[in-house]
Amino acid sequence: MEFQATMEFVGKAVDAAGVAAIIVGIVVATAIAVGALLRRDERDGVYHAYRRRLGRSILLGLELLVAADIIRTVAIEPTYESVGVLAIIVLVRTFLSFSLELEITGRWPWQKRRGAQDTPAA
Repeated sequence: MEFQATMEFVGKAVDAAGVAAIIVGIVVATAIAVGALLRRDERDGVYHAYRRRLGRSILLGLELLVAADIIRTVAIEPTYESVGVLAIIVLVRTFLSFSLELEITGRWPWQKRRGAQDTPAA
């Protein structure tokens, strides 16, 4: 198998893994939420947990999709046009990832966790 064909196959496999991560995340999050609602758990808690699980699966899927785009663009056809398109795709997906992270955790990815202490490493 030729290098470009191999990289195309790997890119498509990582794309499929990204889509699968999103779909499996949706199914699992929905099943957990429905189970919690049937047990009559607190509805607000179920909603927030559901959103958090959905957001995490979407984030994972987006990261895999970006990796697939990078593999295909850099390994298969590294032209200025394809790299420019890749840059735009990565910017849009990075913005989506940051927005989802803010929605899920209530803070930006570079901010410290709430309650984390500044302790120097020993």
